[in-house]
Amino acid sequence: MATLLSVNVGLPKDVSWRGRTVHTGVWKSPVQGPRMVRRLNIEGDGQGDLAGHGGEFRAVLVYQLESYHHWRRHLGRDDLTFGIFGENFTVDGLPDDEVCIGDRYRIGEAEFEVTQPRVTCYRVGMRLGEPGMASLLVAHHRPGFYLRVITEGRVQAGDAIVLTRKGPEELSVADTDALLYLPDGDSAKLRRALNVPALSPGWQQSFRELAAARQPAREPVRPGRRDGTRHPREEPARPGFKPMRVARIVPETPTVSSIYLDTTDGTPLPEALPGQNLALRLAVGDAASAVRSYSLSSVPTAAGYRISVKHEPLGQVSSRIHTALLPGDLVDIAGPHGAFVLEDGTRPIALISAGIGATPLLAMLHRLAATRDPRPLWWIHTAHDRAHHAFADETHTLLAQLPDAHEYICYTSETPRPDEAHVTRGRPTAPSVRAMGIPTDADAYLCGPPAFMDDLGGFLRDQGLRPEQIRTERFSALPAINPGVTPTGAPRPHQPLGPQGTGPLVTFARSGITTPWSPAHRSLLELAEACDIPTRWACRTGVCHTCITPLVSGDVTYTTPPLQLPEAGTVLVCCSEPITEAVLDL
Repeated sequence: MATLLSVNVGLPKDVSWRGRTVHTGVWKSPVQGPRMVRRLNIEGDGQGDLAGHGGEFRAVLVYQLESYHHWRRHLGRDDLTFGIFGENFTVDGLPDDEVCIGDRYRIGEAEFEVTQPRVTCYRVGMRLGEPGMASLLVAHHRPGFYLRVITEGRVQAGDAIVLTRKGPEELSVADTDALLYLPDGDSAKLRRALNVPALSPGWQQSFRELAAARQPAREPVRPGRRDGTRHPREEPARPGFKPMRVARIVPETPTVSSIYLDTTDGTPLPEALPGQNLALRLAVGDAASAVRSYSLSSVPTAAGYRISVKHEPLGQVSSRIHTALLPGDLVDIAGPHGAFVLEDGTRPIALISAGIGATPLLAMLHRLAATRDPRPLWWIHTAHDRAHHAFADETHTLLAQLPDAHEYICYTSETPRPDEAHVTRGRPTAPSVRAMGIPTDADAYLCGPPAFMDDLGGFLRDQGLRPEQIRTERFSALPAINPGVTPTGAPRPHQPLGPQGTGPLVTFARSGITTPWSPAHRSLLELAEACDIPTRWACRTGVCHTCITPLVSGDVTYTTPPLQLPEAGTVLVCCSEPITEAVLDL
């Protein structure tokens, strides 16, 4: 019979880690005597990061004595004391390959239900002083698991662990963990996992997304493809810069100009999907070349692209484009790239933008007009005034070519003319968006300042659109995901401190930083952090894929092989370094 060997608790505390402060409850220590187990916690215990740990479905973490023996042998360590893996219950028995999601156990006065494997988290590696521990737990099929408290009560070391009910589908913790984190998951097991009511909501959502990804995919719209049939997905464009010639420059407003680019050798350009962008590399003064990403603003031809650029007074590249770039000049282009693309389907579409955020949506509108797409369409755009309303005539003409288009324009600083029924003064509000009549089954695409997208996304969700129906594109760096790290002021991205590296140049295109690689950094993620570039990560060992980043150009190698490689054209920055000059969409 399985036995509870140790009850381990610990309250969250601030821990110094790599120059940062992490608020964490991973430090657990054994306690003597009975402890009351409540719905959310054991008496005297707590979690620091409630987004990733704790809550009703992750109230108690379990780890096994046999896994302790395994890691003592594998790591060559004799200092692994109970609680060091962050677990609340150290148990003899209950191996991950036998315990199943939905199993129920009585321990002492309390009853528990198994809800999910341990999440991959860098903090267990921080606690053990083993940075790769999150990856090892998955690779060795020894994650441990969480319990939900069914009946509150007292527990203590020495209590017997009694199985009271076997979970449906009998899907083990180890198999459940492998389904999410390891490649080539068993589709039958995935279907079984979705039939287990006890599985935590977060893991249910992850498995629903995996199941949806394995269904016949909706292809991004391409010319002539409106029949809903499946077509082989083209390989992504091979990364790398190539020169293109500026054919012409067309002012759109006092601050926005469109740049038409042609090939220099007549070779066909890679197909661009509506919504994607190009990386443009341009010499700026006497400094090294700078790289920026700009959305394509129309349907490309076989020989040319169009981008539209807003002049930012403090922007080196946009200032160069607006003040010095001339027809006939050469610029280096890489791409197209980006996942913010128009999807195929039959549902209504809402294209919602503010300012220069219209550019990727304009490319989508061009494609819809070119195919006379029958789907109902809402075009909603916010501009300062008529003079700064880029592409006003162009969009109006394109919308007229569609059978069921609705146009709404908001000027924040100008009153509309009497003949402009589709124009209003002011910013979009919840009532005004509701009055536009966007159907609740619409696919919405948003691009503009972050606050604008947050507001409009909230309005759409409030009127019934599901979060997965709302897609957004940010021109700036994405919001950071740094679980448990105490927030500090966000400095502007800058060159890393210390001696300059001598390796290949690395460009973070969204942040406007180009810097040589240095082996002083253990990964591209650490280089980005040294530049104070907002980063997104959780495990830091190539397991969770939170850090996945589009690779615009160049080649990388993995210093720690990830358990599952990301899709082509992307890279896991937490465990990779460049082997050639590289441009990252970060």
